[in-house]
Amino acid sequence: FAPPMFPTVTVLMATKVGLEEVRLAATRLAGNLHRTEVITCSTLDSMSGYQLFFKTEMFQKTGSFKARGALNAIKCCLERGSRPPMIVTHSSGNHGQAVAWAARHCQLPCTVVVPEGTPTVKCEAIKGYGARLVMCHPTPTGRKEMADKIAKETGGKIIHPYDDYDVIAGQGTIGLELIEQVADLDVVLVPISGGGMTSGIATAVKSIRPECKVIAVEPEGKDLWKSLKNRERMWPNPPQFLNTIAEGIMTQQVGQVTFPLLCDLVDGVITVNDKEMAEGCRLAAERMKVMVEAASGAAIAAALSDKLKEMAEGGKKVGVILCGGNVDMMKLPWLDQRVVNK
Repeated sequence: FAPPMFPTVTVLMATKVGLEEVRLAATRLAGNLHRTEVITCSTLDSMSGYQLFFKTEMFQKTGSFKARGALNAIKCCLERGSRPPMIVTHSSGNHGQAVAWAARHCQLPCTVVVPEGTPTVKCEAIKGYGARLVMCHPTPTGRKEMADKIAKETGGKIIHPYDDYDVIAGQGTIGLELIEQVADLDVVLVPISGGGMTSGIATAVKSIRPECKVIAVEPEGKDLWKSLKNRERMWPNPPQFLNTIAEGIMTQQVGQVTFPLLCDLVDGVITVNDKEMAEGCRLAAERMKVMVEAASGAAIAAALSDKLKEMAEGGKKVGVILCGGNVDMMKLPWLDQRVVNK
């Protein structure tokens, strides 16, 4: 029996997330990340019929909210006495950039696995932060298996994009800030992929202001509400990626850790199509002079949808999470051929 190439690294994991963990994350991250501003737009207020408050996570370190969860998870790992020889993750781009940046910040080597077809701008950023980039088969199973293999070979610590309570607590700091920045918030619209950001924001928001509704925004084909309503995972297996222009939210299934949190805390789901996402991005550029990626465009589309009117139940103040802005400038969302040709 041959000994392992690297010594086994024991990493103590968080076993829950609540308001206390989110507040501890905020303290841990203070001074390392931006407290992103909230902006408004009177034109979009008029179009929607609500007061919209846009949380500008595209201005966060690495261009998306993901830096919050990544840095919190790595710092927690170090605080618990473990210094792994390698940080490993798998990502459709934004989480990979965030983990690469956070690992460099903590002076740890990093390997990021991304599916084939990940936008060049995201791949180049990952390498720019000093991480090794590994391509894999473009399926959820493909990227997980590759990351697991690398972690086993290197003795590395995997920072999961969403199924990690430390990551969730880090993302929850968005909600903590938003509740402090906007008094009497009625609704928060959150783009959803694996559910780390949505469950984190919902944990913070519902703990402080229980009457505020948290609504997840999904691409077509995710069918999240069916599973949440039944409190049962109704998706077909194996897990798959959705065919959408929003690669940041293309994961069909939410996580095993995030699912029960979402069942308890999410009030509703709004589904948007590619054309609506693209139009949301175009409006952000034209009216607010900000560049956002399609996942952020999904939240803007939800804010302008008839579905919100059914769910808001008289609420007037709506938080809109602009989760990222890592756009390939040669492939602007509203010029994407999948949208133009429809």
